[in-house]
Amino acid sequence: MQVTPTHGGSTAKGVEAGQPETVSALDGTPSRPERGSSKNLQTTLANPIHCQGIALHSGVTVDLVLSPAPADTGVRFQRSDIEGSPSFPALYDHIVDTRLSTVVGCPTDPSLRIATIEHLMAALNACEIDNILVAVSGPELPILDGASNAFAFLIRCAGRKTLDKPRQVIEILRNVRVEGENGAFAELRPAQRGLSLAISLSFPAQAIGNQRYAIQLDERRFMEELAFCRTFVNRKDIEYLQSIGLARGGSLDTAVVVDGENILNPAGLKIEREFARHKLLDAIGDLYCAGHRMQAGFIGHKSGHALNNRLLRAVFSDAANWRFVPTGSSRAVPKALRARVAA
Repeated sequence: MQVTPTHGGSTAKGVEAGQPETVSALDGTPSRPERGSSKNLQTTLANPIHCQGIALHSGVTVDLVLSPAPADTGVRFQRSDIEGSPSFPALYDHIVDTRLSTVVGCPTDPSLRIATIEHLMAALNACEIDNILVAVSGPELPILDGASNAFAFLIRCAGRKTLDKPRQVIEILRNVRVEGENGAFAELRPAQRGLSLAISLSFPAQAIGNQRYAIQLDERRFMEELAFCRTFVNRKDIEYLQSIGLARGGSLDTAVVVDGENILNPAGLKIEREFARHKLLDAIGDLYCAGHRMQAGFIGHKSGHALNNRLLRAVFSDAANWRFVPTGSSRAVPKALRARVAA
């Protein structure tokens, strides 16, 4: 991965730069101005930053630029390889495919789509970046390390700015559950604070088997327990994907490859239960497509991108399922503001 901080440079096209107030490094210790009530304010990057990497399925080198954006922008994507293309939001109702990754599309132009956004979305969620423009020179983000560590590194290099606008947090008010095949399900429940997540999975491959993991999301725990946990795949699935022209950019550096009871990566796993941890990482990214951070409890069993997206669609199909609550307060935001989630 080649990283180029473009400090002082212009933002990528599509979003006008705002006037942030406070700059901090993402080292786990907030700078003095960010303590106290500023925790409830929106954030963006302090500077644009650029990297190059290989796209997982096409195998081509793509350029990625992460740029600051004004308050209330949210996370927006843009195809920099298509001149004049608009930016579009990373929202649950703009997810157009979930078979091999989470794919976001432009609602006004179906040809504009960007795949494999979940690992970046997880890093943005965990690092509490509310507003950003993500420009990529192709239809897929680079796979980088196969997890979120490299994206978190980019965010840390760029720094974080606090904006003079309150952050909105989505509070889940009642249990919402969706179910899939073979007992799979995903559920969101009310919670007293933050986002807690628990996952269980069951795979026939002996190297994976049955695993569970749970976490209360914060930046420190994300970096120490999840950010480096790689995507995984069965060897036989790689052979099929490559036979149809996909997975050309994958390698043993970016994915855990399983063959029955064997892990084919020479160095093995990075940490115990890496498979379950990565599934939680994916869920953290997919849930950020709600448009805001969440106060909720997530429980998944054999869940993946498709169920995660169905869960968000189920939540927002009924206004009684949720409300906006300012961080640190029980006061609900007026119902009229709820429409912004799907704006």
